[in-house]
Amino acid sequence: MKRKLYNDLLDWKKSKNRKPLLLQGARQVGKTYLVKAFGETEYRNFFIFNFEQDPILKAIFKENLDPQKIINDLGLYIGEKINNKDTLIFFDEIQAAPEALTSLKYFQENAPDYHIIAAGSLLGVSIDKQQSFPVGKVNFMKLYPLTFIEYLKAFDEDLLIDQIFNNENLSEIPEFLHHKLLSHFKNFLYLGGMPEVLQSYRVEKDIALARKIQLEILEAYQRDFSKYTDKTQAIKTSELWNSIPFQLAKENKKFKYSDVRKNARVSMFEQTIEWLKSAGLINLAYNIETPKIPLSGYTDYSKFKIYLLDSGLLGAMLKISSEIILKPNELFSEYNGAFIENFIASELVCLNEDQLYYWTSKSAAEVDFIIQQQNEIFPLEVKSGTNRNLKSLQSYSLKHSPRLMFRASPRNFLKSDKFINIPLYGISMIKKFM
Repeated sequence: MKRKLYNDLLDWKKSKNRKPLLLQGARQVGKTYLVKAFGETEYRNFFIFNFEQDPILKAIFKENLDPQKIINDLGLYIGEKINNKDTLIFFDEIQAAPEALTSLKYFQENAPDYHIIAAGSLLGVSIDKQQSFPVGKVNFMKLYPLTFIEYLKAFDEDLLIDQIFNNENLSEIPEFLHHKLLSHFKNFLYLGGMPEVLQSYRVEKDIALARKIQLEILEAYQRDFSKYTDKTQAIKTSELWNSIPFQLAKENKKFKYSDVRKNARVSMFEQTIEWLKSAGLINLAYNIETPKIPLSGYTDYSKFKIYLLDSGLLGAMLKISSEIILKPNELFSEYNGAFIENFIASELVCLNEDQLYYWTSKSAAEVDFIIQQQNEIFPLEVKSGTNRNLKSLQSYSLKHSPRLMFRASPRNFLKSDKFINIPLYGISMIKKFM
């Protein structure tokens, strides 16, 4: 499946300022698949070294981090000469070998001609704090689950993608195409964007098998909780993780520690939230009451919402039945629109909105997301149904007078004065419209 990040890898390859690349992302989002496809297509020679599958490799990095010695030893290990001519070297699961991570610094300083990509699922939580990290010596990229546009690409729906991206004047698209896109969108909400799930469904068309794979991914995450934390912390991580779907299912989705464990306090779970965030498993949206630049300066970090990295995994945790896909709008509104808000959060993160925000006022109005684009701030309200109510957006507009205000809903494209409705499936276009 072609990923958007592939083009960024091409730019990295051609860059005159290229450094060893550290590709981050949660487990199972497709890092290994992407780098293998890139290496085998764009280079004459491609070598992959997996430190989890082949622990013996760690010994090569134990005593000497001289790049040329490392290259020679790796060549001896595989029985093949490794040179720097049209060659990509891939260090996979590098979190299992901290010294290999440190070596990237010396490749950048002393052997910059080598093209090296390193990938790791839990780098933020598995590397010892005393371990030397190659700050300033590596390029960073992050891979997420597939976006809805990447899903359409995987299912060969390029013409539908064109309908979304060529609609710069925000005119309604033909109704039959709108309904076809909504049908795909419902499938995507259920399946989510984990590559193995989508690849299985694309080939087998077996929805039960897709759910089985989702549950296996969730089980792998639970194993990581125990593998990378002590027993006490693992229990807390599991408790908090399992509470997220039910917190999102509430009408008021603000996270409450007491919904994880009775009488719980911030100090009990603060480290747990940071662990899940560092592992790439959750996205946080923080509350602001005063939308001014920079948004981070007006943030109330004590009030926040937690979203899962993938709507399909959210559905699996909530045990949503696949028959809901066939119903007109039930999936959109199920659990108070939990899937829709979670989907929008994931898509915004993929648009480089690393930090998410939402707005509330003392009059109980709430706008689901606040987006800063250059020196402007825009409100985005998310609607899971076709309700035309704009109460919260209007309240925001009266207080802060944005140039444009946005709603994402199942409705078709619409622009009326300063108000823009974007169909849920077209949210990836929002920054272009700004």
